[in-house]
Amino acid sequence: MKKKSRQGRRRFRVEVRSWGNYVERIAELDRALAKKPRVLQIEIVGTGEIPADVALRFRAALMERSPRTRIVANARSSLQGGSVLLWLLSDSRTIRDDARLYFRRTTLSEDDEVLENGVWNKDEPRYRDSYSEIDPDEGDYARVLQLINEFLPVKEMAGRLIGVPVLRQFGLIENEKVDNFLLAAFSKSPELVERSLNRMDRQQVQRRQKAHARQMRR
Repeated sequence: MKKKSRQGRRRFRVEVRSWGNYVERIAELDRALAKKPRVLQIEIVGTGEIPADVALRFRAALMERSPRTRIVANARSSLQGGSVLLWLLSDSRTIRDDARLYFRRTTLSEDDEVLENGVWNKDEPRYRDSYSEIDPDEGDYARVLQLINEFLPVKEMAGRLIGVPVLRQFGLIENEKVDNFLLAAFSKSPELVERSLNRMDRQQVQRRQKAHARQMRR
């Protein structure tokens, strides 16, 4: 007989910094998700950028979570690069009203990667001097942009500041609805949580469909 998780809500804090070792934080996230909480609230604090490799490892951990675990992310500062991806990977999001998102373009070109079923044995790579060699970390960053593009159009928005009104337009945040969901989760009432989740899912799909329609009309 399977035991039901008694974990209602857990908080997980991520301090953003472009240096240092995130290995322990990722391990702690794995342990927190293994408890199968109903809600995991990720608090993202600090300015700077999470390295692309770290953002992808956070994603790998989140992708392995129980389907019953809901991820809620709260950003207290503006977010850049890999930090943006971590925030977007949640099911529900809040962000400080005057905060911004930012991600730069990748320096890689289509010729910089060996493609599956490509003619790699016939084409010679273009010449690069010692100052313009490919940085493997840039490959991870290019992957981060691919994943961000599932939420926001990277081609049009890279290199520009993205404010809260735009995030609302794309259906990525709705602070009032998230607050209601958190209140429901904190009440330890499974029925109330379930109703809140279903209502939020329907509204989020509708907002994304409207945003996509507006983009298609342009």
